[in-house]
Amino acid sequence: MTEGTERAQGDRPLDLDATKLAAARLWATNRFPYLASAIFASPVLPAPELGRVVIDRWWRVHADPAVVGSATAAELGGELVHLTTHVLRDHAGRADTVGLADEAERHHWVDSGDAEIADDYPSELERVSASVEGADLGCENGRLAEEYYRLGSVRDGSTNDCGSGAHGQPASWEPPPPDSGDDAGVTGRDQDVIRRRVAAEIADADRAAVSDSLRRWADDRLEGRVDWRAELAARLRRVVSTVSGAVDYSYRRPSRRAAALHDVVLPSLRRPTVEVAVICDTSASVSDDLLATAVAEVEGLLRAGGTRSIRVLACDDAVRATTRVVALDDLVLIGGGGTDLGVGLDAAMANRPPPDLLVVLTDGYTPWPDEAPRAEVIVALLATDEPVPPPEPPAWARVVPVDRR
Repeated sequence: MTEGTERAQGDRPLDLDATKLAAARLWATNRFPYLASAIFASPVLPAPELGRVVIDRWWRVHADPAVVGSATAAELGGELVHLTTHVLRDHAGRADTVGLADEAERHHWVDSGDAEIADDYPSELERVSASVEGADLGCENGRLAEEYYRLGSVRDGSTNDCGSGAHGQPASWEPPPPDSGDDAGVTGRDQDVIRRRVAAEIADADRAAVSDSLRRWADDRLEGRVDWRAELAARLRRVVSTVSGAVDYSYRRPSRRAAALHDVVLPSLRRPTVEVAVICDTSASVSDDLLATAVAEVEGLLRAGGTRSIRVLACDDAVRATTRVVALDDLVLIGGGGTDLGVGLDAAMANRPPPDLLVVLTDGYTPWPDEAPRAEVIVALLATDEPVPPPEPPAWARVVPVDRR
């Protein structure tokens, strides 16, 4: 039983103390201002009888009102800092990679994640729950959670549980994942946007105000922003190789071996040509420089993949130009109005032959059709400075974020 649970015996309130929560958030963001985006993005929901404060993998904090009421603002603020760091460091996603076979492994993983977080903040940071450090696992400090998990000793009787945001396994009482755009939780790409924002705040902060481990995490997040070229290349080559690797027999050109036989026509093997269409969002919200960079990258990658030409459609709220591109000099991009890329998808699929692969270059501020085109779709999502994020691309598209570097 945690200290917070012991203090919560007796009359148990059902509603959270809003004043206490506001004070806790203020304490946390004054002490660690670079965490403000994540802390304020995480809604706090009442969970009577839970006996603790936890976070789920959708960044929703679930708090027992009795625990909140009996904790100080500093203790509750320290707990929010700790739980927020679990989701910033994506301990749930990393737990999926590790693979947790049973409850004991889950508790050991949470201990290991706690030890990683303990390296990020001063040792005097107060919390509602007891902290776990590397020494508690028999390890030196400064390791990753995976190292603590692999090398550290399992704590006898540990029932440490910071929620599915720390270990990835939802509890039976957790509400379902929020719908896209729902205020009660942070989904998909918005999580990554917040992580990058926090990383940028850490990079700009005074070095003395941030631990070395958190600064390394921030540097890794920001350095990872240039990897979109490798990711896009891998996705494009995978689709191109799948189509171009398919072979079939055809009688349009008889086999050369038919000359050795009389009155028998043998088919030859044919390798289909990969048809690629690129839909360029030329609406007013898209930066010309970034769009040109992305188009140049796609053109180079496709050429390296063996395609002879690509069809490029310039589209805002209508298709403004369609061009067969052999070299980048052939490209025609016109537009500047609103955005409806569904028109471009329909136009691309109406061409003959229809494309095997559709690459969509957009900032994402467009309505998407409900039904997937009958082709592979890759959305190269161009970075934007707009305060309101664009709607989530559809599940049938493969999304590659493209930044400005």
